[in-house]
Amino acid sequence: MRARSRANRLMAMSTSQPPPPPQADPAPRRSPASTFAEKAAIIAAPGTITFALLYYFGSLYIKAYYSALGVPAEDLGFSIQGTVANSTNAVFLPLCALLVGGLIVLLALGGLGRRLADPANTARRRTAIIWLLAVGVTLMLLGLPVFFSDLLSLFPAGWPRRFLPGLMVAVGATLAVFAVHLRLSKSTGVRLRQASPSDRTWLAVGTLLMGLLTLSLFYDIAQYVTGLGRGDAQLHAMGGYRGTPWVMIHSRVPLRHHARSIEFTDYGGQGAPYRYEYRGFRLLAKSPTRFYLVSYDSKWFDRHVVVLPDNGIAWLEIRGA
Repeated sequence: MRARSRANRLMAMSTSQPPPPPQADPAPRRSPASTFAEKAAIIAAPGTITFALLYYFGSLYIKAYYSALGVPAEDLGFSIQGTVANSTNAVFLPLCALLVGGLIVLLALGGLGRRLADPANTARRRTAIIWLLAVGVTLMLLGLPVFFSDLLSLFPAGWPRRFLPGLMVAVGATLAVFAVHLRLSKSTGVRLRQASPSDRTWLAVGTLLMGLLTLSLFYDIAQYVTGLGRGDAQLHAMGGYRGTPWVMIHSRVPLRHHARSIEFTDYGGQGAPYRYEYRGFRLLAKSPTRFYLVSYDSKWFDRHVVVLPDNGIAWLEIRGA
């Protein structure tokens, strides 16, 4: 009886134990389609941004180039592919300069950071942070007014006013970002401090400085592309518009223009209906409804663009350059 009661107590204790916790459902397997979509998005996002930037800089170049020659760029109707193609030569040099300059700055500031990472240089580290912030903020304050108005710039007109303010903001933001990095990193210079309100504030400041750095570089590249477009137009005009096709016009009515060195012939009734002939024009551009013509003898300082509507009044013979 005693053994039986002991067995009953053991059975009661075993039955009173809580049931084991339910096992978690295994994570559903991801389909190959979703995995491919995520990888495609990772690849496509930077490509989309790059394509948009190339399109923007290409449109800047086209507008600056044709506006300098006296042709409204909006009338020409460039395709997206044509606009992007015009941006490659325009942004090649500034991008190379940006990559080389970024590498030099990264190596220089990286070497400085490794030297200041020694715990024995804690005082020098604090001094470096203060000086980097002071110099960086000063440079940014000197360059930022140009983003609001050229009248607020402290630099003389010309290339100093176009490029130096953005460059000063970029250099100042870089120094300040490095100061924030020194402030947030530990004495080892590798791991970050644990999150705290002050650290979050410094992180927000660093994010703002990175935005200013990006904005200043974008501004300088846009200024360079615009200046390159105008410079190429000036060189093209001073070179006599080499590379543009020759044009001979046959018109129903006399054409009034101020282009010089244009030969005119009136064939009379025997040449009707296109009795008036004009030689010496070059085709500068063609829009869906207009021809933009210029004299072969025209130069940069005396350029006159003749706009001929494409409405049947005249027809053109075009000869290769």
